[in-house]
Amino acid sequence: MKGRRTISATQRPGPAGGKTAVVSRTGPRRSESVRRAVLHAADDLLVERGFAALTVEGIAQRAGVAKQTIYRWWKSKVDILLDTLTDDAREALAWRVDEDGSAEENLTSHLRRVAGFFEEPAGRVLLALLGHAQLDRETAASLQSRFLREQRERDVAGLRDLLARDGGPGVDDATLHRLADLLLAPLYHRALVLGSPIDRELVDTTSRLVLGLARRPSPRDC
Repeated sequence: MKGRRTISATQRPGPAGGKTAVVSRTGPRRSESVRRAVLHAADDLLVERGFAALTVEGIAQRAGVAKQTIYRWWKSKVDILLDTLTDDAREALAWRVDEDGSAEENLTSHLRRVAGFFEEPAGRVLLALLGHAQLDRETAASLQSRFLREQRERDVAGLRDLLARDGGPGVDDATLHRLADLLLAPLYHRALVLGSPIDRELVDTTSRLVLGLARRPSPRDC
């Protein structure tokens, strides 16, 4: 995870090989240090081994906790990955405004952060979950309810605020949602479908085209 989780629980030497076991002193309550150790292990192993080879057993071993401890709080590896995704994406995909920057500069800056996110472990987690969701209905429903719906709301709100600052003609909610689709779809297509890096030209062109459409008066205003 971005920023790496710091294990603050009591630690004791593990078996040969230098591994450290995390000991929770909180009894049946979930220790935050153990939680972060598990999430850290999950996203690292996903990057190293891929989704198919990722197992709860492997996560437990890497985190230095018992498998039973993991199953007490998460029902599957998908559940763990959703936790690590929501933790990391909330900050990484947040919309930020530079008061001195233009609308195009701010929008381009945001898209560059999104592009960078896909290169991070958390971005790899999102891509893995999106792929698995095409084959598993439960994963699709969990991903939608626990991440995608909330992120969509953040994206629409961020774009709305940016366009309001731009002083354009204003757009209705339906148009705003279509603009959000046009803004993010090229990046997701490049990362998820083509599996290629998101280059600066794609980001700059997408930002310029979406702002151009947003600034265009609607037919009823002409």
